[in-house]
Amino acid sequence: MKLQSHTLKLCFLTSLLAFTAACNSTEQHTERAGLIADQKAMVVTANPHATRAGADVLRAGGSAVDAAIAIEAVLSLVEPQSSGLAGGAFMMHYDQQTKSLTVYDGRETAPAKAAPDMFLLPSGEKMGFLDAKNSGLSTGVPGVVSLLQLAHNDHGKLPWSMNFDAAKRLASEGFAVSPRLHGMIKRFGKYIPKTLEQGQTDAYHYFHTANDEPLPVGHLLKNADYAKTLEIVANNASDFYRGSIAEQIVSAVQLPPRAGHLELADLASYSASRRTALCSPYKDKQLCGPPPPSSWIGVAMMLGILERGPVASAAGAKDPANWALFGEAQRLAYADRDHYVADSESVIVPVKGMLNPDYLALRASELSPHTAVKAIKHGDPWAFDNMLPAKVGQDATDDTPGTTHFVVVDNQGDVVSMTASVESIFGSTRMVGGMFLNNQLTDFSFFEKDESGTVIANAVAPGKRPRSSMSPTIVLDQEGKFVMATGSPGGNSILAYTAKTLLAVLDWGLSAQQAVALPNLVGRGDKVRIESERASSELISGLRDYGFEVKESAGENSGLSVVVRLADGQLEGGVDPRREGVIEVVD
Repeated sequence: MKLQSHTLKLCFLTSLLAFTAACNSTEQHTERAGLIADQKAMVVTANPHATRAGADVLRAGGSAVDAAIAIEAVLSLVEPQSSGLAGGAFMMHYDQQTKSLTVYDGRETAPAKAAPDMFLLPSGEKMGFLDAKNSGLSTGVPGVVSLLQLAHNDHGKLPWSMNFDAAKRLASEGFAVSPRLHGMIKRFGKYIPKTLEQGQTDAYHYFHTANDEPLPVGHLLKNADYAKTLEIVANNASDFYRGSIAEQIVSAVQLPPRAGHLELADLASYSASRRTALCSPYKDKQLCGPPPPSSWIGVAMMLGILERGPVASAAGAKDPANWALFGEAQRLAYADRDHYVADSESVIVPVKGMLNPDYLALRASELSPHTAVKAIKHGDPWAFDNMLPAKVGQDATDDTPGTTHFVVVDNQGDVVSMTASVESIFGSTRMVGGMFLNNQLTDFSFFEKDESGTVIANAVAPGKRPRSSMSPTIVLDQEGKFVMATGSPGGNSILAYTAKTLLAVLDWGLSAQQAVALPNLVGRGDKVRIESERASSELISGLRDYGFEVKESAGENSGLSVVVRLADGQLEGGVDPRREGVIEVVD
């Protein structure tokens, strides 16, 4: 069964409410069969405005990177709870002609005056997360604009300025508040500062009516300040880090309460980086993602442990025993990720050891096909690494969701898999130039040392990048050809959500859409969470019978975007029915 592109395009030609109904109907179809395109190009994002912007750029002759710029500029406006130009990102780029991968690292950095104890109270106790989040202390130097500029220099086809047209139009003319955005404001509005004692009140006034009500569904929301920001950035990306925008960012960060340390020199010295992709073999494929401070290594470990563990049954997703093994592999990988992964330019991370086949086999030997491991501990990959061992403390990092992911395949076969974030919902809730400033520095450990006095790998330090769960992934075959791109928002659950789609497509034989629609399972620490609305009673019972302490969760709110290249060269898309995502194919 094939869904033609006009089925998806219909969503853009209707009113917002009609759009919602039409796309919900589409999701019901795509959840069964997926969307397969005879055409070469495909865009999958979590928001219809962003999908349309990216697809229009491709129709105009743009590259996957051009489309990514347009998409992220729009998402900064219409999905501000998740990502934005004042946040950070990791982009995986695949060049079809050279069959090469490039990682673009736009992770935020801590300011020069950041201190290891900056999230501690005078008593030595850690600051409450909400106080830390809604503060100037939480904002790192934004990396998205620099990342997009660097990637455009390498792979852009359209003029840089042209890629901002859709976002400028939406900001100036307004866009209708979607059901999801309204729901976010209504649900999380109590966490948005309403008084100056709580924090800066920019977000509250932006999202509420004069009667203190959340903006209703369909409300036409305009953002003239963001339109001005886009004009500046479209003219010269470097002006984001110097001049009026930089001055406004610094001013907002340094406002009370809980003023931050960001200065103009921090922004002026920032630049995104090109990095070599981490690639780990999985059967006859290569799984590839960004190196630390991204936690993608945990995704590779999950699959690598499964490959070397007890043999799964041929029943795939229908067998609770297969899910149990998946949960155990997650628990082992998370234990290592939580302990070792941090900014590899600031601390030593045993990357080679963690991906060493013998180490993965050693970790896999802890798995049993019959019963869960009672207490999961981190392993010792140093013996499998050529680096000198470095003792690190027990991690104490909070990691909350507030992220987006999208995939673009352009007409040349180039691919972008990009995850972007402002960290928590609505970031720090402080606004500058119509944008939400990130609170990514709360991705650091609030404590510098553990109870034994050993320094924690992910502790705060000047110029350091906090550990990230963002894990955009690209899969290649043995000839270096593109097979699959995936990724998700979801805080530290990103690793589990992303690994689920890889396992479901590569091992369980499901379509991209079927993989996305599977229940989300997260095994981390002593508990295993399962998405109760999508999991069968047999699956939940099977997990408990295996020995897991199972938490039936209603909050596994992934935002998966997936594209798979089938054996005949067709593209198959998968979009998360848990959000407002849309797939569009380009003729």
